[in-house]
Amino acid sequence: MQVQPAIFKAYDIRGVVPDALNTDVAHALGRAFGAEALAQGETTVAVGRDGRISSPSLAQALVRGLTEAGVDVIDVGLVTTPMLYFAASTVCRSGIQVTGSHNPKNYNGFKMVLGGRAIYGDDIQTLRGRMERGDLPTRAPGRARTLDVGDTYRERIVGDVKLARPMKIVMDCGNGVAGASAPALFRALGCEVIELFSEVDGEFPNHHPDPSKPENLRWLIEALQASDAELGLAFDGDGDRLGIVTKRGENIYPDRQMMLFAQDVLSRVPGGTILFDVKCTQRLAPAIVAAGGAPLMFKTGHSLIKARMKEVDSPLGGEMSGHIFFKERWFGFDDGSYAGARLLEILSRHANPSAVLEALPTSHSTPELNVACAEGEPHALVARLQQSTFEAPAQVSTIDGLRVDWPDGFGLIRASNTTPVLVLRFEGQTPEALQRIEARMMALLKSVKPDAVIQQAAH
Repeated sequence: MQVQPAIFKAYDIRGVVPDALNTDVAHALGRAFGAEALAQGETTVAVGRDGRISSPSLAQALVRGLTEAGVDVIDVGLVTTPMLYFAASTVCRSGIQVTGSHNPKNYNGFKMVLGGRAIYGDDIQTLRGRMERGDLPTRAPGRARTLDVGDTYRERIVGDVKLARPMKIVMDCGNGVAGASAPALFRALGCEVIELFSEVDGEFPNHHPDPSKPENLRWLIEALQASDAELGLAFDGDGDRLGIVTKRGENIYPDRQMMLFAQDVLSRVPGGTILFDVKCTQRLAPAIVAAGGAPLMFKTGHSLIKARMKEVDSPLGGEMSGHIFFKERWFGFDDGSYAGARLLEILSRHANPSAVLEALPTSHSTPELNVACAEGEPHALVARLQQSTFEAPAQVSTIDGLRVDWPDGFGLIRASNTTPVLVLRFEGQTPEALQRIEARMMALLKSVKPDAVIQQAAH
């Protein structure tokens, strides 16, 4: 089968429908994944889908391919990506979510778990090879059955998370798939919920469901300020990321959320290793140390963080992009609804939740910035940048790109794993420090790429 190589990303499969990704691709993926599952001793695969227009037909073709390969399928229907992960953690060990995540509405894709781990990198290329060669065993076909995991999932969270008092919140689901489950979950936890855009609609008629973009939080902030609600929660298109807005309209970025989560988790897991990615604030590591934990900075990428958390037995991990991974009391996968529930559990102990959030340490920082490059160019440029030398007190990390930490801020230049761009982020504890660090890092970048043009990151 001829497939477009560009759809096979570092952590998932993603592309424009129907040009790059269609029912033929979904069917071939089902057969290839089924064969790979059987080779690893897995006989059952759960399948879920988000609310995009193309998701039902892609899911159908995927299920057909999986059963033809000889595996049994548990079809969990319209669910968030975390609910598919939940199925693959409770009723079986493997699963595929049909989702375009936070991409534009004409995209779709597949997030995959095989034998209890999120697959990425070479594993995804192995599937591509199987699809292209069509090397599939002939076996008796598997069977497909449907299963509603909604109640079990909600009961598991309500049984685990306890709010100290009822809270009133505004929730913006951006017409993404979280709208089908999140409002009911938070009411079951004891919240009064004002809903915005909960109707699942793959056209995303109101705004794009990506809370990492401040412009998508406008409606949430307005509704919060026009009501007596205490806090605003926003979910991305497939429900694995969370945005948080205070009563005053301040956006609490995920690296600051992690300070609060780390403090809470470490009160029960003293000395635990807390993982975070290279894009996170310099203020996070000292906050983890102060709470009695061991900070560990790692590469960006939800699959990479999950794998590393298993290796070091970490109770909590998080990424600047908004993926938060709770292993303590949960399964270790990223889930916007569960992260929101854990946040309210902590904040419900306080009379003024917004004050608690706004008091978290902060710095002056740029949003995520991109420099467009030719295909294959970003990794070559980063390799050259990593040869640079810096005098003390600068501390250099080359775990994922080049991150240089000074006592008053940091600069980061790394290659994106999903698109041909360099990803940049700068932070300073004062506006002057930010300006100095940005100038220093940009001069360095221009020395290897004189035509570098900064753009704000598009998700």
